[in-house]
Amino acid sequence: MLKLLIMRQVFLCLIIFFWLGLGQAYPYWIWTPKSGKWVNPKNMPKPTPKEQFEYALGFYEIKKYDDAKKEFHKLLKAYGKTAEAAESQYYLGRIEEDRGNLYWAYLEYQKVIDKYPFSERIQEIIEREYKIGEAFMQGEKRKAMGVVLPVENPSIEIFNKVIENSTYGPFAPRAQYKLGLVLKSLLRYYEAEEAFGKVISNYPTSEWAEPSKFQIASCRAALSRGPSYDQGAAEEAKQKFAEFVREHPDAVLSVEAEKSIAQIQDKEAQASFNIAVFYEKQKAYDAAKIYYQEVINTYSDTAWAAKSAEKLQALEKLLDKKAEKKNAKKKK
Repeated sequence: MLKLLIMRQVFLCLIIFFWLGLGQAYPYWIWTPKSGKWVNPKNMPKPTPKEQFEYALGFYEIKKYDDAKKEFHKLLKAYGKTAEAAESQYYLGRIEEDRGNLYWAYLEYQKVIDKYPFSERIQEIIEREYKIGEAFMQGEKRKAMGVVLPVENPSIEIFNKVIENSTYGPFAPRAQYKLGLVLKSLLRYYEAEEAFGKVISNYPTSEWAEPSKFQIASCRAALSRGPSYDQGAAEEAKQKFAEFVREHPDAVLSVEAEKSIAQIQDKEAQASFNIAVFYEKQKAYDAAKIYYQEVINTYSDTAWAAKSAEKLQALEKLLDKKAEKKNAKKKK
């Protein structure tokens, strides 16, 4: 009997303990007829988008970024078509930028432009995207958040987006120019020329149009310095550099253009000199003399002109000796 009484008391205590625990847990779960589910109020947004945004922003301001992201995402899910949603998406970009995850920041910013074109942040976001593109252009590592970025050169994607987002905005011409520079640095000269050409055609009055003309000539020159010397590309580059100097005689880049012209001429002179040497070795002396003389006449400011003069003088002496021997044999 005593044993049964003790067992009843233990069982009663367990029931009381269970109901007390349930009473404490119950307030954290409520039934929602709309969803037909029990939900935890902790996971529910505030009653209005404004309250939810201010709550999330509070975490951002004290740099509790994980909590801020969670609350901003909660707002997007519950109030996705509100002005506060656009602001929340913007701050998701700010969080990634503050953390140094620049490519992910760009992706979050772009969502504002794609989903909330009414946002007052659009121009600011375009500027932030442009600066992120510049950061990658200047050597920002392709690693972030512990993983390799999904694109080889993020600046190409980002500059293209800046142009697309605001074709005639203040950052479009400079993004177009920087896109050309990135492509040029990757030795993608034809694509770079196309990018620089768009600066000239789409933004002819911008400050970037003038240097774009120089860069097109520079791309042509680079192509002429390929594995095999391209005389046509070299000549075209020289013409474009000369045109740039004529149109912009006082520009800083004109000094560089003149240096480039001199380099191309030096390359051309070397090519003609090598042809002359080839003919000389083949004992085609008349052809060799023509090419040596061409270097002297056309490229007089290069070191190859002096070398050609020496070679031509030595060749003339050789030919004179040969002629003397030939005449001596005839007399005999």
